[in-house]
Amino acid sequence: MSLLKIENLHVKLANEDIEILKGINLEIKSGETHAIMGPNGSGKSTLANVVMGNPKYKVTSGKIIYDGESINELSIDERANRGIFLSFQQPPEINGIKLRNFLFTTKQKDSKTSMIEMNKELESVIESMNMSSDFLSRYLNVGFSGGEKKKNEVMQLTFLKKKMAILDEIDSGLDVDALREIAKIVNEYRNSNNGLLLITHYKRILEYIIPDKVHILMAGEIISSGGQELAGQVEKSGYSFALNESKE
Repeated sequence: MSLLKIENLHVKLANEDIEILKGINLEIKSGETHAIMGPNGSGKSTLANVVMGNPKYKVTSGKIIYDGESINELSIDERANRGIFLSFQQPPEINGIKLRNFLFTTKQKDSKTSMIEMNKELESVIESMNMSSDFLSRYLNVGFSGGEKKKNEVMQLTFLKKKMAILDEIDSGLDVDALREIAKIVNEYRNSNNGLLLITHYKRILEYIIPDKVHILMAGEIISSGGQELAGQVEKSGYSFALNESKE
């Protein structure tokens, strides 16, 4: 069953006429992991933000279908409440809001779990990530290292139990050990009922989180799709390889 289906999606900035996405077609079924690779400025993060409903972008034509229903007209909050999660490429720092309170408030919006149960769940998640519970008493991302910010993103995904995860460059700025830790947590999140879309520049995360399909996005279009071997070919020969393949 399709979890996320994107049909002939055309997108521009809300206040400009320049088209960024030019007819994207993509289908992620329940239980599948897809990866999108591409150079800077190709439209990868735009696609992630459009699926999440960022009002900075305007869908000029096409459909975004999630769990069998069109979500084109839904707000960010409504999409999140239906189970879509987007990790930030550069998570914002928010003074005055402790991480624990942020997570509890967010989860209470779409869950009837008691505070006691939520606290037990959260402590379990922290323990599984080999993190100190003191982490939860810090202000949201304030003073966090790059690795801690990325761990916080995947911790939110694990705790909130969203059905469709879009991870935008979750691997950027991570050393090998941190990458392995985050990949382990993401792999534990994966099951037959949810879906995962990884956005990345590099092959290395795909050595730890094995995708079902890899797509190459350039200049707002998916020019090539294949298995994990496609990421290896791009790593070896650059994105020009995929571009040449699409022209043949």
